[in-house]
Amino acid sequence: MRYRVIFIFLLSVIAARLTWAAPAQQTFSDWQVTCNNQNFCVARNSGEHHGLVMTLSRSAGARTDAVLRIDLGGLTLPDAKEADIAPRLLLEGKPLTLDAQNWQISPWHLMTGDAATITSFLQTIQQARAITLSGGPQVLSLEGLKSALLFIDSQQKRVGSETAWIEKGDDPPLSVPPAPALKGVAVINPTPTPLSDEERNDLLEYANWRMNGFRCSLDPMRREVRVTALTDDKALMMIGCEAGAYNTIDLAWIVSRKKPLTSRSLRLRLPFNSGAESNDMELMNATFDEKSRELVTLAKGRGLTDCGIQTRWRFDGQRFRLVRYAQEPSCDNWHGPDAWPTLWITR
Repeated sequence: MRYRVIFIFLLSVIAARLTWAAPAQQTFSDWQVTCNNQNFCVARNSGEHHGLVMTLSRSAGARTDAVLRIDLGGLTLPDAKEADIAPRLLLEGKPLTLDAQNWQISPWHLMTGDAATITSFLQTIQQARAITLSGGPQVLSLEGLKSALLFIDSQQKRVGSETAWIEKGDDPPLSVPPAPALKGVAVINPTPTPLSDEERNDLLEYANWRMNGFRCSLDPMRREVRVTALTDDKALMMIGCEAGAYNTIDLAWIVSRKKPLTSRSLRLRLPFNSGAESNDMELMNATFDEKSRELVTLAKGRGLTDCGIQTRWRFDGQRFRLVRYAQEPSCDNWHGPDAWPTLWITR
């Protein structure tokens, strides 16, 4: 009986360790790969592509759920006179023909979700150096693609299986581990009573008092104070403290709505190792989304907001818990924060 109890305990420990996958993000020459806590992986070329980007995404598990896209675009749309890209694709200077039966083809967007087509296309291009567009400066570098594909195979534990892209083997598809169960963070008090004028004034006065003793580089006249109802008995108070060229760091507190007002500092802590010295996050360019009831931070890599880190946090009644962490390491004018690859998601 004792051995049975120990065995069940060990199984529970193993199951606990498999509740989420370790997020990972790596760069291989001109390709970057991001895999989140669901082992959903996305890879794309980066660098001086001039708007020609191939994006490859794949879900974890035995099914061959994958999507391959080739797009011409970026933060700004191509000129309206830009010709269709499908007939202009060149692989090492020679025409790269796509089977229209297995591809969704529109002027600047090409996409397929057919597993056999994706595998065949990757085998065709992975040893080449670049895909280009005839008559244009666009360059879709393939340097690092093969390593990126192998990284995805490894993260999803496909190496040696029939579903691997690079190091195939004889293991059946069911040998590939499924995606971990997606956890959820419930919204507490989704429609709290709005702050009254009296409550708002009390909180603003409290904010001025609370800032005494804090050293902030931001001029007091430029410190923006924002208060919002968090629940029926708690409010969120954020105050600008430090400012740079395109990033502002806030200090924040969770404050009682009834007098005498009491507060505690808001702390954002990541549930995974991000590679930084600390898992605590600063409130950078923070906003509170009233519709989703989420606290949003945005650390811009540069003023164009084409790279950086965006996070979303949901209040569970006691603290803010991470519901989305997206990071774009490449500042290449490709996409904005809502499209950045995710390292962490929840329901």
